[in-house]
Amino acid sequence: MNFREASLSDIPQLSKVRLAVKENALNNQALVTEQDYVDYLSKRGKGWVCEMDNHVVGFAIGDLEKHNVWALFVQPDFEGQGIGRELLIMLLDWYYSQTTDTIWLSTAPNTRAADFYKSFGWKETGKMPNGELKFELSADDWGV
Repeated sequence: MNFREASLSDIPQLSKVRLAVKENALNNQALVTEQDYVDYLSKRGKGWVCEMDNHVVGFAIGDLEKHNVWALFVQPDFEGQGIGRELLIMLLDWYYSQTTDTIWLSTAPNTRAADFYKSFGWKETGKMPNGELKFELSADDWGV
């Protein structure tokens, strides 16, 4: 496993991972465009990837503008190997080196993802208009 900062040249593989997930699946591909990836990686935040044999198998992207985790996805065949955990740690370490604002994310209820965030110390703070659960993690909770 190789973890590194994501680059714009990774976007096709990031999209492939995003479309492969079973939970929090993207039902409408037009909702996340190539330009979205460009903006989040080059203007709004930063991202990281996990590669195996030069193929991206997971990625995470943090957004400093809206103070959230924009994306954290692992290909289904690579779940349960600690990839998501390592990517989230990298994202949070970077995020809290930039700001002390509380970070948030949303995910579908009754999913492994929701359980993962709870186990990581995220606090459920409500529901989003689309029905997803909203979670928050403060700088204090992260130990900053």
